[in-house]
Amino acid sequence: MTRRRIALVGLTLLVGAAALLFGAGEILSRPASRPVGPPPVDFSAQTVRIPTTPGQFVVGWFVPGQATRGVVLLLHGVRADRTQMLGRARSLSRLGYAVLLIDLPAHGESSGERITFGAKEAAGVTAAVAFLRGKLPGERLGIIGVSLGAASTVLAKLRPAPNAVVLESMYPTIEEAVAGRLTMRFGSAGASLAPILLWQLPLRTGTSSEDLRPIQHLEDLGAPVLVTSGAEDRHTTWAETLRVFQSAKQPKELWRVDGAAHVDLHAFQPYEYERRVFGFLAKYLRNGA
Repeated sequence: MTRRRIALVGLTLLVGAAALLFGAGEILSRPASRPVGPPPVDFSAQTVRIPTTPGQFVVGWFVPGQATRGVVLLLHGVRADRTQMLGRARSLSRLGYAVLLIDLPAHGESSGERITFGAKEAAGVTAAVAFLRGKLPGERLGIIGVSLGAASTVLAKLRPAPNAVVLESMYPTIEEAVAGRLTMRFGSAGASLAPILLWQLPLRTGTSSEDLRPIQHLEDLGAPVLVTSGAEDRHTTWAETLRVFQSAKQPKELWRVDGAAHVDLHAFQPYEYERRVFGFLAKYLRNGA
């Protein structure tokens, strides 16, 4: 094969990869809207619709709790909806907590034109927290955020700060998240394709890479934090989770879930999850630590 032909083949492959990634950018940012419907019959919740920005809203399920027991906001991962958090919600409700689980913007039954990986989803977190503080004044507030839910919590820059925050499988920066996922798909050369996906962010979502670096805002979280992820997670590696933990201020705790990948950690180890995560919440929501 001549050099010219080799160059032509290489150029063709590069153009094909760029076209593939451009299409991937459309798919990844497309809203994950779907009907969720009423709560299960064995889960005594009311459906709520909470305004966020003008003309926008989030939909969720709210369960009142026992007075002074605290309230917990549950935030799902990317392309999921509030049903992902139902197992946690049931267990927390049995313990007497008030619980709110919402569909983040551009997910489930909430409004939104694009998934923005935490930037605009943060408005949904802010609105949900305001709803809980208005409905349950004086109750101590905890948040459990999974992946996208965790990043949205940090990027919301909540004030006043919650009383306790659990960050599960949270990416440190969007650059690392994109490079890591491309490497999983295409091997070591995949990371070099990351700029093609990142270049699309402002075009598709109205945000930039600079808006999507939750690790840079952890110092300002202002709340006790528990950081956790799976030891076998290739989406958010353990090394990345350690950096997230190191960037957070005290008081903070770390839990490495051995054997778990990028999965629902509550479903993976329900007993240990509730012992560690719910124990952490109880320390700050019930004991007033």
